[in-house]
Amino acid sequence: MSRKVLNIRYTLLPYLYTLMYEAHAHGSTVSRPLLNEFPNDQATWNIYKQFLWGPALLISPVLEQSQTVVDAYFPDVRWYDYYTDMDIGQRKLTKLLQAPMDHINLHLRGGYIIPWQLPAANTKISRKNPMGLTVALDDNGAAQGLLYWDDGTKIDAYENGVYLLQTFNASQRALDINVAHSGYFDPNNLKFAEIKILGVESSFTPRVIVYQYGQVIPSDHTTTYNFTTKLLHIKDLQLSLGLAYSLTWGQPPEDSLPENERFNCHPYPEPSQASCELRGCIWEISSVPGVPLCYYPMNYGYSVSNLIEHSSGLSALLHRNTSIPNPYPTSSPVDTLSLNVVFHTDNMFQFKIKDANHARYEVPVPLSTPSTPIINSKRHYDVRVVAEPFGIQIIRRSTGTVIWNSQVPGFTFTDMFIQISTLLPSQYVYGFGETEHTQYRRDMNWQTWGMFTHDQPPGYKLNSYGFHPFYMGLENDGNAHGVLLLNSNAMDVTFQPTPALTYRTIGGILDFYLVLGPTPEQVVQQYTKLIGRPVMPPYWALGFQLCRYGYQNDSEVSDLYDDMKASEIPYDVQYTDIDYMERQLDFTLSPHFQGLPDLVDRIHGDGRRFIIILDPAISGNETAPYPTFTDGMNEKVFITWPGTDDIPWAKVWPDYPNITIDKNANFEYQIEHYRAYVAFPDFLRNSTGRWWQREIENYYNNTLKFDGLWTDMNEPSNFIDGAIGGCRNWTLNHPPYMPDLALRGRGLDMVTTCMEVEQQLRDGTPVSHYNVHNLYGWSQAESTYYGMRNATKERGIIITRSTYPSSGKWAGHWLGDNFARWDQLEKSIIGIMEYSIFGISYCGADICGFFNDTTYELCARWMQLGAFYTFSRNHNVMGTMKQEPVAFDERFINISRDALSIRYRLLPYLYTLMHLAHAKGSTVSRPLLHEFVDEKETWDIYKQFLWGPALLISPVLDEGAVSVNAYIPNARWYDYHSGEYIGVRKQFKVLQAPLEHINLHIRGGYIIPWQDPETTTTASRLNPLGLTIALDDRGNAQGQLFWDDGVGIDTYEEGKYYYATFQVTLNALNVYVDHNNYLEDSVPLQFGSLHIWGLAATSATNVTITYDGGIDYVIPEYNPESQVATCMNESLSDDIDLY
Repeated sequence: MSRKVLNIRYTLLPYLYTLMYEAHAHGSTVSRPLLNEFPNDQATWNIYKQFLWGPALLISPVLEQSQTVVDAYFPDVRWYDYYTDMDIGQRKLTKLLQAPMDHINLHLRGGYIIPWQLPAANTKISRKNPMGLTVALDDNGAAQGLLYWDDGTKIDAYENGVYLLQTFNASQRALDINVAHSGYFDPNNLKFAEIKILGVESSFTPRVIVYQYGQVIPSDHTTTYNFTTKLLHIKDLQLSLGLAYSLTWGQPPEDSLPENERFNCHPYPEPSQASCELRGCIWEISSVPGVPLCYYPMNYGYSVSNLIEHSSGLSALLHRNTSIPNPYPTSSPVDTLSLNVVFHTDNMFQFKIKDANHARYEVPVPLSTPSTPIINSKRHYDVRVVAEPFGIQIIRRSTGTVIWNSQVPGFTFTDMFIQISTLLPSQYVYGFGETEHTQYRRDMNWQTWGMFTHDQPPGYKLNSYGFHPFYMGLENDGNAHGVLLLNSNAMDVTFQPTPALTYRTIGGILDFYLVLGPTPEQVVQQYTKLIGRPVMPPYWALGFQLCRYGYQNDSEVSDLYDDMKASEIPYDVQYTDIDYMERQLDFTLSPHFQGLPDLVDRIHGDGRRFIIILDPAISGNETAPYPTFTDGMNEKVFITWPGTDDIPWAKVWPDYPNITIDKNANFEYQIEHYRAYVAFPDFLRNSTGRWWQREIENYYNNTLKFDGLWTDMNEPSNFIDGAIGGCRNWTLNHPPYMPDLALRGRGLDMVTTCMEVEQQLRDGTPVSHYNVHNLYGWSQAESTYYGMRNATKERGIIITRSTYPSSGKWAGHWLGDNFARWDQLEKSIIGIMEYSIFGISYCGADICGFFNDTTYELCARWMQLGAFYTFSRNHNVMGTMKQEPVAFDERFINISRDALSIRYRLLPYLYTLMHLAHAKGSTVSRPLLHEFVDEKETWDIYKQFLWGPALLISPVLDEGAVSVNAYIPNARWYDYHSGEYIGVRKQFKVLQAPLEHINLHIRGGYIIPWQDPETTTTASRLNPLGLTIALDDRGNAQGQLFWDDGVGIDTYEEGKYYYATFQVTLNALNVYVDHNNYLEDSVPLQFGSLHIWGLAATSATNVTITYDGGIDYVIPEYNPESQVATCMNESLSDDIDLY
């Protein structure tokens, strides 16, 4: 027994000696706690009965008398049994291991290479024996390791360089042995004689080839392969210690494709060679992470017949290649498809692929397409259909660039799995959401992202609240295009470096719309023309807003309100979260908030506004009258089990009536014992829209005079999976292909309702939730919007959590329940820019973070950045520290006041941008590449953004930073704070940014309207208007102003507004009133100040103003050093009417 275990030790001495070297040279641990390797796995934090040698050998001894078993924890990686060489197939769990007296449990970690040596009675003898390597491949088929070797006794061998250091790197098909340091030659002429490779997937015994310096060398080795253990065992090698070699094994198929051109045939679950080949696909191991092991042959797909081309489009039939197996036998293939292409406009067209013989679900979201397609030849695109295998090619006529080419293998259309891939013109793709990712541009390195609306706080690669299957692509010459897949089933998309893109969806049809731009801004304008322009918010909604989940009563809200007023921080909107409701029941008022109506009246009296939250789930357990539910039942507004009026009960926020709640109980206990049964309204039904609007109006008229509504939990969110008693259709909740979603093993019903429950379309057609789940927030938005408008008789604003293309017609969006972390501060910019291209221009993150305690510095920087979200709200959760500006010290209050005062000063500019978004579909929070697409540096910038074309925002996003490395595009830029030309363009520049400062720059060539700020928008709107004229290199500038009453419904559509354009040329400012059906003597708006930046002159002695047939002469203040001229309002003989 002792000999056995010590032979293991002596066998592993080369590995142990290498670890001792790493400890000596680099300070690494040798006997290593599991938590050192797996700090993100909290289960390892308390483990002390197991340990590691280095990163790779797990030791699980018996530590109790008479025990012949041991409970061993296996962290979340691949582990191999040291004795059997087999993958144990289990991870991130505790496993009971057999441990008889003569056995100690040892496991090798996948991803590592262990050097070893045949043991002997002492180390002097064993050091002369042949050596070996054990290569334990990880999930990606890779492994790496190290060997340190010297004479074993010499003093300071490492310090004097008298040693050998060899590195090992392996993949599923190759092992590289290299020399990192060669300062020692072993006199025993040691050889690597044996190599064991664990975890090799192969359907045959691989042929092993040995290379040295790139050439095949003779080798008399023997090779065996165990198909059960997946051990490739190579013996009788003669690889000299201290020399470099490479070994390869296996032979690629004759029809092997280049790795970047392989399209995954078996994305989930993990493939084997057998399961791959059952699909008619090719199995080939790659050493490159992400390259699919199982990929489609070139002939996989459909062929084309009956191709008919006409002046406004084309049509064809598509036929499945039935010689290739259906990849999902439980999902019936569709053998014949119809293709229809419609040329809607010169720059937008549609192609639709669906079952030629049977109707399938199609998305009921109406899009704005011409009643008749174009029939002229001025299109910006050509469409070609390639016959076999079928593919569509889309070519930009002006450049010949192919912007879509789906003639690649893998096109699949079955009842519950549809896949289509396309080659892309470049690596630059933006969009698809809502998922958190680390850069604005999507990572094209074999990355897959799932989309399915889910109550999921922001987290890397986690599908979250919204569903937006839209992307904008840049072509290498800077032209841009956009692609929408109008499909509402769960899906994922895979990006690969070809570059190429693969869509996988689990239902519906393929209904694509492409817009041709060619500029990024035109892409968004064309896309929003298709899906609907962004909603126009009221002016007050551009003010700063405050909320906290966890207000105890209306007195707490009142005290906060008074503190904010006293601080003189600009502040327009106060919220209450679900605390204001009685037991979180919609359309009720808590006994603790009975004073809220009076407080709201006081808020209104101060020129401010109030917004409340509504959740969709409606309690069905009430003992007292609750008309919201009973009326809903009578009017059949709720989602039901298929073919019945029975409700699939869920559990969300409302509490049972007449119970005492222990708020210290854990969440699961509270769900089971306190949360009421709830029904989900079916907002697709006409009756539900009428009921919901009536409830909103009644609550406004009878209880609380809100100004806007905030709809939460509308994915829809559920605190249990599915329904009380479980779901009834396994296949719909666990489809044959489960997209790459968070915790995909739990199914589609995870924390939402069952997929088989029934909803009804507007025409009464029944439809399963499986098809329309991602439309839930979208379907709620319209009736909420009109209910609010009907109640308040004003424009108001809706903020929704769950969105779908065209949600922006009715609502803005916040980026959900984020965390008080620096990375989330940075990623919020990515979020607001993405929602800009999704057509939702009113967007922001919870300032300072929702979860976790914020910090002083983080919150200060977030207040600065949040001052430039279009939706600017500070909000966090109960149990965390208070983080409204007045919760901190005077310095923080000043920082917040300064940042928000800049925002309020610029509101006329922001309001005009919001109008342009509403009227023309332009972006407001704008990526730099939209304005400077000819500068390729901007294609990767996501830590800065623009308001419209003219205001560059460069916030600090890193802890402790007092400067920011900002990219300055190729234009004349002026420092916002000083008005001085910064003299830098088309380069990065380090800008100083102390805690009190956010860097802002105005672009030359633009005129920015502004007003002196007050603490409310109501008061600010009464001040005279100022113009900042930032001259470009030629001394020119232009701008616009949209103005209305700020609250009226459809003022633009009904022409009840003022719109002017400003133009500066040849030292003259001209104001052109393009439309005025608002300003008049009783509703004035006047000029008070002009700031002219970049006025190159030795002096500016006078300004002549001509208006209403009169002339006014003003002596400006002029600084020739900064080239800033200022005409203050006191310099003018009278304010100048703008109408």
